[in-house]
Amino acid sequence: MTNKQLKNLKDTLWTTADQLRANSGLKSTEYAEPILGLIFLRFADVKYSKYEPAIQAEFASIKGTRMERPIHEIAIEKCGFYLPEEARYDWLLNLPESEDLAKKVKEAMEAVEKYTAELEDTLPKDIYYSVNSEDDPLVLAKLLKNFKDIPADVELDIFGEIYEYFLGEFALAEGQGGGEFFTPASVVRYMVEVLAPTEGKVLDPACGSGGMFVQTAHYIEKHKAQGKQMNLRAYGVEKTGATVRLAKMNLVLNNVRGTITHANSYYRDPYDSFGNFDYVMANPPFNVDGVELDQVKDQPRFNTYGVPQNKTKNKKKDAKETVPNGNYLWINQFATALNDTGRAALVMANSASDAGNSEKDIRVKLIESGIISQMVTLPSNMFTSVTLPATLWFFDKAKVKKDEILFIDARNIFTQIDRAHRKFSDEQIRNLGIISRLYEGKTEDFDALLADYRTKMAEAPEVSDDEDIMPKSYWQSNIDWLTERFPEGKYRDVVGLCKVAKIGKIYDDKGKLMGYEDDSIGDQDFSLNPGRYVGVVIEDDGLTQDEFKQRMMAYYAALSKLNEEAHGLESKIATNLQELFQ
Repeated sequence: MTNKQLKNLKDTLWTTADQLRANSGLKSTEYAEPILGLIFLRFADVKYSKYEPAIQAEFASIKGTRMERPIHEIAIEKCGFYLPEEARYDWLLNLPESEDLAKKVKEAMEAVEKYTAELEDTLPKDIYYSVNSEDDPLVLAKLLKNFKDIPADVELDIFGEIYEYFLGEFALAEGQGGGEFFTPASVVRYMVEVLAPTEGKVLDPACGSGGMFVQTAHYIEKHKAQGKQMNLRAYGVEKTGATVRLAKMNLVLNNVRGTITHANSYYRDPYDSFGNFDYVMANPPFNVDGVELDQVKDQPRFNTYGVPQNKTKNKKKDAKETVPNGNYLWINQFATALNDTGRAALVMANSASDAGNSEKDIRVKLIESGIISQMVTLPSNMFTSVTLPATLWFFDKAKVKKDEILFIDARNIFTQIDRAHRKFSDEQIRNLGIISRLYEGKTEDFDALLADYRTKMAEAPEVSDDEDIMPKSYWQSNIDWLTERFPEGKYRDVVGLCKVAKIGKIYDDKGKLMGYEDDSIGDQDFSLNPGRYVGVVIEDDGLTQDEFKQRMMAYYAALSKLNEEAHGLESKIATNLQELFQ
């Protein structure tokens, strides 16, 4: 989807929200459900239309033979779901005004659920009776028309984009409570770019709308060998019922096989996650402080590296002990869910990188185990509904160099969307991702990326007024960014961007720990804050030592003159005040 198409989509959503706000009986926090239901039908119809010729051809070829099967079985096999006529978008759109449209939409949703087990009791139904009002009985019909022209051939997490939009514009309660917020598609895509998943089982214990699964599936589909089936199974846990339904719809639309369970991951482990997954990806709620200690302390998924605990016990009578902060419960969960070759990526509050007390003890064990492969500081304002700074943690159980970690500071790498929001562009995702590939020794990926940029530059216009068509200078700037930082096409530490740091233990002749090497992870008190390692770029001002001294003396002379004038003004003001009150 181009930037222009995405803007048009959001304009359409705003128009739709205006109609709902002005004419329906719904509250602002209820706008998303009926809209997402209609958009599901719209995209389900588009997807089904692509498979329909093959479905009809097979049905016709075996009709009347011993191999004859119901058409819905063929459709589910080829498309993942079946859409009967009464659930087709155009059929609903073309109903006469005399029909009870809310009833027909409800029946369409029921028909889809009937043939798709994954969607049982998932799609919105009765809420459509509240969309129309006595003053405007055609609101629902207008909504159907609004979404008819949304571009169908998109690769992004469309539900996630829409959900993010409503979080930002209407501050939906389910999106902002308890430190929860939607993960922007560009951040998820970067996480997937670093993980480079191929196939297997992926867990998201705080899955929200399922965006992690969708982007993982898109990456695998794009990179798999031609003709090979995608072998991915998604396992999600989500504690908010409305969001569970959203995630199920998202998986079906994007042809991702999987299960979404309605549960609280602190207290339930529905997939017996310990050592069971190839990949874990999540953006869990930050800084939750009400988790009951007794319910988590004996679970291996939480206590393998240690459970975060308060220094002193709660002195209130009958008060239950709680975990001081849930961040390290999540970090434990991700680390322990991986199998022997598993990899994980998670979004976490910056504060977790330097947290002290029992959380530091857990962090030291994680670092010394060698599971942490990479830490990345994100730019600010990447998230729609919060400004909380965040860091990406990456785990790799099969990491070879277990005594070192790659640190990346990406705070200055972003594309400004508007005054308050930022994102990673496609090229920024690839440029940051290639740092990981170079660190892994995959220099051929670096060469391929440069070759791709040079091809695009050759085909690009000299200038462009279209934000979706980049000029030659844009591609040259990306080539320069890569070649200036990695001139030999191999990984190296770059001040202000990336640094490989070792634990740095120093032992004496008898094997006793004596201390840590300078600037090592141990020397930095086991902090995982990339800023402590990558350093800061100091720009060269081009001045000689004498020129610098002369400039500073000139500044000092100017400051002295201003101070002298200020003292004169002080005396004059004091004199005037004395004369005024004499």
